[in-house]
Amino acid sequence: MATDPVASQTPEVELEAQGDLPPGMAELARNKVLTLLDEVRDPVLSVRIRLTRMHNPTTKRPFTAQANLDVNGRPARAHVAAESMPEAIDLLRDRLALQLARLRRHWEAQRGGMPTAGAHEWRHGDEPTHRPEHFPRPPEDREIIRHKSFSLARESVDEAAFEMDSMDYGFHLFTEINTGEDSVLYRAAPTGYRLAQVHSHPGKLGTTAVTLTVSPAPAPRMNSATAKRRMDELGQPFVFYTDDVTGRGNVLYHRYDGHYGLITPAE
Repeated sequence: MATDPVASQTPEVELEAQGDLPPGMAELARNKVLTLLDEVRDPVLSVRIRLTRMHNPTTKRPFTAQANLDVNGRPARAHVAAESMPEAIDLLRDRLALQLARLRRHWEAQRGGMPTAGAHEWRHGDEPTHRPEHFPRPPEDREIIRHKSFSLARESVDEAAFEMDSMDYGFHLFTEINTGEDSVLYRAAPTGYRLAQVHSHPGKLGTTAVTLTVSPAPAPRMNSATAKRRMDELGQPFVFYTDDVTGRGNVLYHRYDGHYGLITPAE
């Protein structure tokens, strides 16, 4: 049975603006995001919005907008780019509405014990169009400037897909619960999702609600320096590899500022 949304809620909004922006953009973004919350049945605990104008003449979409919401402990995130800030704010509202709809369907599916396949909507062509462009930093100038280490979630492929989509990420590093393998899930047209693992076990994954292909090859064994050279040479959005010391799955990824970030398991 359908449930009514909660009463209108107005959480405190943390808003950051960077670069030269037209007047009134902060208030416009705030109002657009808060309007969406009337349809959210769970309490929204926090809202963070960041508006940025990149001063790079080669960037066709220099205006970016990002929002991070805490919906009763469940994060939702959207990050978009456009040719103007009003357009970016509209795209942010639309993208965030999609994320909140996913959260609502996921909550309803869990409550009713139903599969959550509908929460993983993904359309071919949607992924590259809304995301900001990477700063065109020459490979020889790129460095690993951020290293994030945390305990990987032990979850199924469907749960990983939900986490990745809710956070509007291009990939998700996790430990697949049925195989115990460090794994990375990412979007890959035309199937929608593809999985790579430290050691591939496609037969042990079980049935998934999302459409999935699995790489049969094990993750290459290397260190971060070798992974960086591979990124420099091939220009990939990320490299998933097995660390040659720890044996754990790591991801080196291309940041929007043109540098690299490294994600490693904490244990």
